[in-house]
Amino acid sequence: MMLPLLLCAALAAGGDTVQDSWTIHAERVYTGTGEVLKNALITVQDGEIQSIRPGRSATEDALQVKAVTAGMIDLSPRVKMDTRSVEQAREVEPELSVAPALDLFDPAWERLAESGVTTVLAAPLDRNVIGGMTVALRTAGPTDLAARQWSLPRPILRGSMGSAPSYGNHPAFGRPTDCFSRRPTTRMGVEWEWRKAFFDAVQATEDPSKEFAGAEELRRALAGEVQLMIQAWATQDIRTAIYLKEEMAREGFGNLDLILDAAAEAWREPEILLRSGAAIVLPPFSADGRTEDNAFMAWHRDVDLVNQGVRLCLSSHGAVPAAARLDRQAGLAMRAGLTFDQALAAVTTTPAELLGLTDEIGTVEVGKDADLCLWSGRPFEATSRVVGVLVRGELVRDPR
Repeated sequence: MMLPLLLCAALAAGGDTVQDSWTIHAERVYTGTGEVLKNALITVQDGEIQSIRPGRSATEDALQVKAVTAGMIDLSPRVKMDTRSVEQAREVEPELSVAPALDLFDPAWERLAESGVTTVLAAPLDRNVIGGMTVALRTAGPTDLAARQWSLPRPILRGSMGSAPSYGNHPAFGRPTDCFSRRPTTRMGVEWEWRKAFFDAVQATEDPSKEFAGAEELRRALAGEVQLMIQAWATQDIRTAIYLKEEMAREGFGNLDLILDAAAEAWREPEILLRSGAAIVLPPFSADGRTEDNAFMAWHRDVDLVNQGVRLCLSSHGAVPAAARLDRQAGLAMRAGLTFDQALAAVTTTPAELLGLTDEIGTVEVGKDADLCLWSGRPFEATSRVVGVLVRGELVRDPR
């Protein structure tokens, strides 16, 4: 009976409260601004970074670690959702949001947070041509979605090119037999759905009788008020996405602000990629280089894209094994030729910029949210691990 009594006493004494202030001492703080601070003392209060003082000794109450970076950001975490989260009535559903399909009690959130990922962009499952609006949220905190969700200055609409939207679909001869009795059934059909959706949305401005659900979101994307994220693994799908952007501009409809997710073969298209100004999110490294849609990813060529000015983010696609998570992806990218600063930017500052949250997260600076990654050594090295994580000042992984 003694153990339950002790536990009750601890709770009664305040053991269930969450500490809201921390002091962290790190031998190196990689701020993400290009500055590296040595022997720095960081104080965190009320979810924000209150001070950063380099050249200080550790205080008695400080969390002592080798290194600190900003919390990592994953724009393609592939949070687990089954096909029941996919709207089956239409292939083009830009007005829908992924938010109602998210389960904040899923263990995936804890796994992401403890691996050092503090913010993600949750997207609909890529089984529709245009799946709907994404949601940016923290990986830890209250189980109330509104409390963890970021309000983005420009929302992000998600869709897909390639085989995913047409996979399993078949023509309906007579009465439909299942939810896959629908179009598109080919890559060409997927492209047609994209073009038709935008043309119809523009036409509805001239003829209100042709207005349809989601038309407003598509027009906002053409106006640049909403960013467009398209999954495109293979080179032909990357081309199709960029040609769609260029066609809309050529027709005078607007200029799509494009993010290409899972762009494994982006390295094959440097000229049109640079011409389009599109950002890319790379999928996880594959041992044989092959990814979905039989695309081939050559990481050393992706380094060339970064050096030419392409905005690049890394993703783990919510990998379960520790060796495949986002910090390991950054380490592999460094082996392929990225500098440390480029790898750090690909998991912190660049995704923060694409989300429009650079004033809040992405770097370690006074006044920013205390989303921090604590390391046992130099970040991304094979011998270094994430040993502590703070999400808005809450210690979700304790380095002690």
